[in-house]
Amino acid sequence: MTLAEFRALAERRDGPLLIPLFCRVPLPACPPSVLYQHLRDGRGCLLESLEGSEKVARYSLICTDPALFVSVGSDGSVDLAGDPRFAAIAASAEGNDPVDLIRSIMHRFEVAPADLPRFSGGMVGYFAYDIVSSIAPTVCPCARDDLGMPVVRFMLATDCLIIDHCEHEAFIVRTPLLAEESDPAAIYDGCRSAIAAAAGRLASLTGEVGIPATAPVPESPLPRMVSSLSREGYMEAVLRIKEHIFAGDIFQAVISRRIEAPAPADPFAVYRVLRSDNPSPYMYYLDFGDTAVVGSSPEMLVRVEGGRVTTVPIAGTRPRGATPGEDDALAAELLADEKERAEHIMLVDLARNDVGAVTAYGSVRLDEFMGVERFSHVQHIVSTVSGTLRPEYDCFDVLKACFPAGTVSGAPKVRAMQLIDAVEGTRRGPYAGAVGHIGFSGAMDMAITIRTAVVRGGTAYIQVGAGIVADSDPGSEWLETERKAGAMLRALGAEGGI
Repeated sequence: MTLAEFRALAERRDGPLLIPLFCRVPLPACPPSVLYQHLRDGRGCLLESLEGSEKVARYSLICTDPALFVSVGSDGSVDLAGDPRFAAIAASAEGNDPVDLIRSIMHRFEVAPADLPRFSGGMVGYFAYDIVSSIAPTVCPCARDDLGMPVVRFMLATDCLIIDHCEHEAFIVRTPLLAEESDPAAIYDGCRSAIAAAAGRLASLTGEVGIPATAPVPESPLPRMVSSLSREGYMEAVLRIKEHIFAGDIFQAVISRRIEAPAPADPFAVYRVLRSDNPSPYMYYLDFGDTAVVGSSPEMLVRVEGGRVTTVPIAGTRPRGATPGEDDALAAELLADEKERAEHIMLVDLARNDVGAVTAYGSVRLDEFMGVERFSHVQHIVSTVSGTLRPEYDCFDVLKACFPAGTVSGAPKVRAMQLIDAVEGTRRGPYAGAVGHIGFSGAMDMAITIRTAVVRGGTAYIQVGAGIVADSDPGSEWLETERKAGAMLRALGAEGGI
């Protein structure tokens, strides 16, 4: 964009205006995690895609200087921090619920169009599971809020590095704010200088920068940990849910428990181990200063892009085989398992209903049905459901329609959530909610917050669950939660020195 074009956009503004300026550069020689370690200076975020098909694992994102931080407490209180200009604009936002509030904040800014990937700036963060009480009023929040974590926490990324793994290129993006007192020429020149400096810094980095992208997982003891439910308590909760299933109240519910363990001084150390031990399509490190969210989720909650809504339910798991033949045999066994098939089909139907609520009549389609997708340690049954977004809705309406995922709640969804609150005993916090980004363009890409640690005050909080159906064995479901916690606990044990 030329200065004349920039100035013309500035002159036509009707309120606070954001104009993305960018430079396309070759793919840096070192991986995103190493770039982040070099570039980070306090709060910021790293989103990486390490495994999966192109439809989920194409872009990685780095933001090291967010313009705004938004936090919504469980009591509805709103905290705004960061650049005072952005905070002052966001302070006028209103919303009937936390999702509407984030929408209102983003709508306070006019954003000039740019020829950039689906995310060229916007909100990065999480919606906690507990916002369900504002989305589904018949689901009351669990009375015990022992951790008091925010139900919404986002950072506004205006300056970022976007990495396109398919095209082997990167975009350095600066998105300045223009208001009444702004000098367009000075802002333009300052951004161009900053972009040129960033490009030079990237060009100087190579793969031999002294910081490995990952950290090994040495043989070390797992950290000391405390569970919100004992083995006996969890098994009792499973039996209570099965009573409701046999009574015809629900078909399935996902019952979880929270694990607390010591965390290292730098939570990014956990991310580096996780990146090596459990690479996934959705890797994320969100540093809010007092709290870090570190995760490796395999599962998309919802994506909105180009007027298309997509969700990818995952249900059904087998380990990876030692050889290609063993891999194939385990996949065939998985697809032949009637229990796994029935659970997956039920969740696909639930996803079709969720997507259908905000898409054009007759547009919902099953793009993929019961395929097997392989990850580093496991393989899953995966389906893809999509539809054409109706013009009266936006990505925030889509999030509400699909939140929370059936794979972390159950079916029927509302009744399952009521029972979850009754048997789990504490609020879930970020677990089973949504984590990802919401772009200025209206695009959204959110993962389900699983395989995640929330690190605060030297303690890591991990939550793991299992889907309970009619023929579930309580002991086996407990072991399922143990298995799901394994990668994160290994990362904590390896880096925590415990």
